[in-house]
Amino acid sequence: MAGTLVIDTLNASSGPLSTNNGMSGIAKAWVYFNGTTGATVSTFNVSSVTRNSTGNYTVNFSTAMPNANYAPVVACPMYGSANGAVFAQIYGSGTVGASGLKSTTQLSVAYVSYTNNFYDPAEYYVAIHA
Repeated sequence: MAGTLVIDTLNASSGPLSTNNGMSGIAKAWVYFNGTTGATVSTFNVSSVTRNSTGNYTVNFSTAMPNANYAPVVACPMYGSANGAVFAQIYGSGTVGASGLKSTTQLSVAYVSYTNNFYDPAEYYVAIHA
């Protein structure tokens, strides 16, 4: 028999869930996408990824985060032809939310070198914990 289980709060009498809501801190969204095109490969709670320009992307959530105080984690493999260190990072382009970094519905990320050169990695990974 198939069905749906909806839980607003998950607590336990002892252990880590005894003092924290078990639904807090889990990944509320994640995406694996192609950095060249922005096309998603696999997602959870991500409606799309917009490739704004080379190495600059906006991750759009299917369901909004409860607030903009979430913890994003971004990563991607090393870009083969880049010189020096290249970083996957939250990017303050000024186009997302009041801070330019993140809002409840979007997150701006980039793949950029320490010399401010942008690159399109073959793979890009983002996870949102709230």
